[in-house]
Amino acid sequence: MTTLYLIPCPIAENALHTVPPYAQEIARGLDIFIVERAKTARHFIKSLGPSRPIQEMVFVELVDNEDVAEAEAVFQESIKAGKNIGLLSEAGCPGVADPGAAIVALAHREGVKVVPLVGPSSLLLALMASGMNGQRFSFHGYLPPKRPELAKELRRLENLSRQQDQTQIFIETPYRSQMVLEVALESLQPTTLFGVAQDLTGEAELTRTLTVRDWNKSGKKMLEKLPGVFLVYAGNK
Repeated sequence: MTTLYLIPCPIAENALHTVPPYAQEIARGLDIFIVERAKTARHFIKSLGPSRPIQEMVFVELVDNEDVAEAEAVFQESIKAGKNIGLLSEAGCPGVADPGAAIVALAHREGVKVVPLVGPSSLLLALMASGMNGQRFSFHGYLPPKRPELAKELRRLENLSRQQDQTQIFIETPYRSQMVLEVALESLQPTTLFGVAQDLTGEAELTRTLTVRDWNKSGKKMLEKLPGVFLVYAGNK
């Protein structure tokens, strides 16, 4: 009977140690993978020392949750053959902030066993390190790319945080991290907490939470061009 394994990947360079040995062992024994990006997935699986040559394995890309036809076809073929499948995100845990959720939903519809494996999640690690409310939180993916719209959305999340006593979490591409910080410090209230978590589990790891007032009082406010998670909390004021 087919099992769908949700396989975690490192979220930083040279951080294979963050993926538990048992998850690595399961991944080594698979030869069919539905992935967010084939090149990254092949590199990760090759680093594990798989049980068969990488050229003999199947890697099918799942670009988004709307374009799933090819991945669904491979999934159905695997069910008929009784073969297990690995689901891989670009980084971190599949199904969270990545298109893998569509395949997990398909597995449930087909009665296929779904097994999530423990591994690094940038969202969870950022929340843990933020000092913000870990009982109530919401993830929003990417916010608008332009400054005026971003400022408006940040103020909306700030109000939501205040009303719901809820930490608001979002992500951004590395080259836009500095802009996000600048707009946040210009747009949010002085007492609102703003958190930054970059290159988690990596050599340049940064976790910092301050009120907007204290961010503006601090000296250097420059962020590196690294993957980042951002958090806003205005509750309990």
